[in-house]
Amino acid sequence: MKIETAERPAPGRLSEDRVRVTANAVVVLDGVTSRRPPERNGGWYATQLADELVRLVDSGPLTVVLAQAIENLAVRHGLVPGDSPSATASIVRWNDERIEALVLCDTPVVAFGQSTHVLEDTRLADLRAQPDILAWKNKPGGWWVAEADPEAGHQAVTASWSRAEVDKVVVLTDGVSCGVLEYGLFSWEDLAELPLDDVLDRVREAERADADHRRWPRHKTYDDQAIVRLTT
Repeated sequence: MKIETAERPAPGRLSEDRVRVTANAVVVLDGVTSRRPPERNGGWYATQLADELVRLVDSGPLTVVLAQAIENLAVRHGLVPGDSPSATASIVRWNDERIEALVLCDTPVVAFGQSTHVLEDTRLADLRAQPDILAWKNKPGGWWVAEADPEAGHQAVTASWSRAEVDKVVVLTDGVSCGVLEYGLFSWEDLAELPLDDVLDRVREAERADADHRRWPRHKTYDDQAIVRLTT
């Protein structure tokens, strides 16, 4: 498996995205930005969770792996559901026969072969119009993110493909997927071919040209960027 990665922080800040690569898996996390102290913010949590996922990645189904990692961190660091840092999560794991993927919140995975398979968790986006979006976090009928409740791991969306049917897989945080889903700069298929640094450049250029958020209304001008491409 050939593995390419590209990462950049939002200008003027430290990135809260995290990427981990093992012999048979890739983990991509996006720490949720908050006003928490740096020692317990989204970047800190994403680091802890990424390392725990790497340790557990071969220990069972991906939903169980994520749930156990969330539970372990909650116990180890005294994290409380509803009042702790959090992160989105994606995992891709493979063997000689199959490729498995998991997505929790807005860090999609896209598999390319004879057709394009987009694995995404749209529950947060589907609830954007709600006046108090945080009231729906990690609740039935709401949206789910890795935090301190292991149930979030079981609520992740998953897919599995025959390795023979997949040529490439792309994993990306929302600081890159916005180039497809919001800005319309390129298609999913473009991400299978474009140099990864060019993808990040084009997203930044678009954001820089819309610094007043008029063309694309959003909460912040720039976001951290992380993308991984696997070629079988």
